[in-house]
Amino acid sequence: MAKKFVSTILTVFSAGVLCAQTGQPYIHDPSTLAECDGKYYTFGTGSGGLISEDGGWTWKGGAERPGGGAAPDVVKIKDRYLVAYSATGGGLGGGHYGRILTMWNKTLDPKSPDFKYSKPIEVAMSDGMEDCDAIDAGLLYIPEQNRLWVSYGTYFGNIRMVELDPETGKRLEGYEPIDIAIDCEATDLLYRDGWFYLLGTHGTCCDGVNSTYNIVVGRSKDVKGPYLDNVNRDMKQGGGKMVVATGDRAVGAGHFGRFVVDEGIEVMSCHWEADFNQGGRSVLAILPLTWKNGWPKAGEKIKPGVYEIQSERRGYALEIATDFVRIPQDRQAWWKIDPKQKVDTLKFQQLSDVEKNWKKGDIEVRLSDFMFRPNQNWKIEAVTDKGGYLGNPYFKITIEGTDRALTAAENFEVKATEKYSGLDTQLWRIEQTIDGNYRIMPKRLAGENSDNTKFVLYSIGDSTPILKEWDYNTDNSKWNIVKHDK
Repeated sequence: MAKKFVSTILTVFSAGVLCAQTGQPYIHDPSTLAECDGKYYTFGTGSGGLISEDGGWTWKGGAERPGGGAAPDVVKIKDRYLVAYSATGGGLGGGHYGRILTMWNKTLDPKSPDFKYSKPIEVAMSDGMEDCDAIDAGLLYIPEQNRLWVSYGTYFGNIRMVELDPETGKRLEGYEPIDIAIDCEATDLLYRDGWFYLLGTHGTCCDGVNSTYNIVVGRSKDVKGPYLDNVNRDMKQGGGKMVVATGDRAVGAGHFGRFVVDEGIEVMSCHWEADFNQGGRSVLAILPLTWKNGWPKAGEKIKPGVYEIQSERRGYALEIATDFVRIPQDRQAWWKIDPKQKVDTLKFQQLSDVEKNWKKGDIEVRLSDFMFRPNQNWKIEAVTDKGGYLGNPYFKITIEGTDRALTAAENFEVKATEKYSGLDTQLWRIEQTIDGNYRIMPKRLAGENSDNTKFVLYSIGDSTPILKEWDYNTDNSKWNIVKHDK
């Protein structure tokens, strides 16, 4: 949160063209996302925050948090929500005196009869003279261990961490804060596969399109550190591996939060200091979170376009089942080729060359070798008025140049219907996995009245796609979405 200018090198990250969430996603210093009774919440500097009622795509104001202050965080612990926030600090009000406070609530829904925050409890403070600034709280709770920590601090001094009691939200008796990093702020802790990760926001904030905020990470086997980056630089000496800096027409990534959607499907939240598409305002961003060699990295959203949809199982391509039509070609025996003879460029097969032979009505879908053929070219388009999920709207998937739509059919089959009509069975979630490939999931199954949360496009055999329950541990569930030159 502190406005401190330092030199930094920006790393370009190509997120999806749908960079920011829809609605009014205007926020600064967002907390980690929290789900409560089917709605999603995030809190920011000030007293309020944002709510999404359509799965995490459209956001608007309405979340409530008393106490004001800056840079809150929230975590669910058993059946309650713990909120941590900072009062003053960060140079706000002219000083670096600050306090980290925690409070509980049974629900995050302001309309619920159970909505009532407990009295705030101070868990850390800075006196304005010491080498730390008590601001920018980040919470980590490990359910399996029933342990809770909070990290805090800014560029003014050290980043510190202290353990809290997960039953009361108070600092554990006898536990004093320890220094774990410098040269960053807006930190967050996470735990994965036996490693503790410290995510810190580096660079400059609060300067609109000129802000250089970026998110870096170090890791340790001990929550107390040392937190080292990928080349063993200690974050107490300014180390940190880049996670994300810029997005698609947006700059200044800050205030990391991790949200696990499903096994193998994770997203990260942050704000962009400035979104060029929204007048340079600070907005909420939700990006895929991938993991490579044990390190977190912001992933890539799908951009609307024409793609090969390739099975991770074998590498075959999704296609509609049509007869193979040969491409005319004047061929020469390779041993008779004159190297001085002019070579003409061949065109790919065109839709007009083959579509007249395709049958009417629904067409089966199968997998086969990718051959740059019209029956293999899938156009992916965002459908922004049908709600969505964390980070994306739903998509329709059609054969390029036609209205033939990929559809969840009866008996867990997948077909290409002749017309796209906006049915929920023709809308698809496309989520990047932590490995970098994609999960493709229909919004609704045929004959069902509620949204689908389990069944995905699945390669039951090398040539047979069906709908089956998501299983992160098999490549049958995973797809590559490949852009080819035309």
